[in-house]
Amino acid sequence: MNPNNAFLLAVGLPVFASPVIYLIGRIATRKNPKVDLARWLALLTLLADGYFLLIAGMEFIQTRHELLIAVGAVSLRLDGIALLLAAVVLALGTLVTLFSGPAVARDSGRETYFALLTAMIGTIIGLGAADDLFNLWVWFEAMALCSYVLVAFYRNEAAALEAGVKYLVQSALGTVLVLLAIGLVFANTGSVDLDEIRIAAQPSGLMLAAGALFIIGFGVKAALVPLHTWLPDAHSQAPSGISAMLSGVVIEAGLVAMLRALGALHLVTVSWGALLLGFAAVNMLVGNLMALRQTQVKRLLAYSSLSHMGYILLGVGAGAVIGSEYSAAGGFFHILTHAMMKGLAFLAAGALLYSLHQAVGNHDPLVVDDLNGASRKYPLTAFAFSVAVLGLGGLPPLAGFMSKWQIFVGGFQTGSAWIMALVVFAALNSVLSLGYYAPLVNRLYRCQPVRIVEQGKPIPVLMSLPMLILSLGVVVLGIWPSLADWLTGPAAQSLLMLFGG
Repeated sequence: MNPNNAFLLAVGLPVFASPVIYLIGRIATRKNPKVDLARWLALLTLLADGYFLLIAGMEFIQTRHELLIAVGAVSLRLDGIALLLAAVVLALGTLVTLFSGPAVARDSGRETYFALLTAMIGTIIGLGAADDLFNLWVWFEAMALCSYVLVAFYRNEAAALEAGVKYLVQSALGTVLVLLAIGLVFANTGSVDLDEIRIAAQPSGLMLAAGALFIIGFGVKAALVPLHTWLPDAHSQAPSGISAMLSGVVIEAGLVAMLRALGALHLVTVSWGALLLGFAAVNMLVGNLMALRQTQVKRLLAYSSLSHMGYILLGVGAGAVIGSEYSAAGGFFHILTHAMMKGLAFLAAGALLYSLHQAVGNHDPLVVDDLNGASRKYPLTAFAFSVAVLGLGGLPPLAGFMSKWQIFVGGFQTGSAWIMALVVFAALNSVLSLGYYAPLVNRLYRCQPVRIVEQGKPIPVLMSLPMLILSLGVVVLGIWPSLADWLTGPAAQSLLMLFGG
């Protein structure tokens, strides 16, 4: 198959399959409420999409020539960043689809869930490949619309509706700022094409304002502090599979959109990368401090995502400021490992939430006390959760240690005193994060089982399989991190090209 056609199918298939999944799933459910056809259609769609992405991705990796496609007014580019984001969202999205069957089996609207999940995956792939500002905004908004509805999936729960509205309002404000920034750029350069803007953009007050608006607008979705206030509610109230997607991919997609826009304005000022490094420090500290005081497991994991966005910003920021390819590769490696570890953590928490609460018909949150002694009844889930949080804490030989190590080594290799100071600050924050990760593991293994655990329902096999796959991935990438070089290296080179390296 022609690689260009394969890539076009990889972008378009999930989006166009989404309404088909909904309609067929709806008809099947009406005939037999126990039939879950929508999930299997979504799974087949994503597996086929992975095949198309593999064809296009191998062509790019082998030739290192970016694939450029134009369909009418839609322009797409497959570079290293687009390939990494697409691979991450497809892999995690496929596992979440498999996991979510039992998790949403008791809820109405299952076909809506799987249709929107499939569409969200397709829009994130399109966002990563967008080659002009307008289509970048269109993909970004399409992704956001899918995620709004999925966050409020439990529409009969007041807390879920509140989280969805908060997410919608704050994201809509960010959208307005992004549109205003696009208008300023177009007024000054006469184009929305990223390559043409990169050549035409010159230093001016209006262009500086456009860059600031991009940072704020996209920064809402990327959960940059203090633009993050929607995140803990949305991540904790959404279905656990969607929490895994929000934390593992959606906030990273917001960062990719920001990098695309700022990369086109790199001649306006050299300060964009420095701003990213500033946000890195604030995100790490605020995320860790807020996570320390949480009693709900999913809120704790949500706040920890702020700190991990800080590590990613440290890597890509050093790449943008100094041109450090190794730091940038570390930042993209942490996007990959964070998606795996945080996805695993949310799925494991979701499995416990299902067995202890949802399987008996209530939507109470999973609190840290519910973890007491859970390893005795749910050994696989407890192991998966432990691998995830210890990896997030940066313990060797897990994947989180290796991605953080690469970011730290890359920071020291820059020779910049203030970047090295940030690396030391990040290392201290990594140690601080063990202050809330380690007690969770302690509760799983060293405490006596509480009554709710003893009365818990079994965890279905289809929920356990994705956890097993992700656990294996976290361990394997921790021992052999070079297995990810074919993804992270080209992504780092694409970043350096964006920022004039």
